[in-house]
Amino acid sequence: QVHLVESGGGLVHPGGSLRLSCAASRSVFNGNAMAWYRQAPGKQRELVASITGGGNTNYADSVKGRFTISRDNAKNMVYLQMNALKPEDTAIYYCNSGVSNWSGTDYSPFPTWGQGTQVTVSS
Repeated sequence: QVHLVESGGGLVHPGGSLRLSCAASRSVFNGNAMAWYRQAPGKQRELVASITGGGNTNYADSVKGRFTISRDNAKNMVYLQMNALKPEDTAIYYCNSGVSNWSGTDYSPFPTWGQGTQVTVSS
């Protein structure tokens, strides 16, 4: 049973943009906080952005001002708009559901992950 399906990755030049999408099953989405993580080769998976059920957002310092997370509760979808991409943004990006405080600054993931989508930023 598939719970999270990411899409929208690809190859883009530095300075370019991509929009990632995540389709979640109702049981996973269900008003939970949602997040995007990424994992670059040889590095640990890191939290990129999170959004609470109420829409409060939080971002890693490395992507603030460039990435925007959003959700469509009617469609059980989460998005990550990525602008001004840099080579260091190259990674596999994963969607996740979890729990968060009201402000979204403290996010804890549930142990359910999708297959991820590859983002490569290169000239």
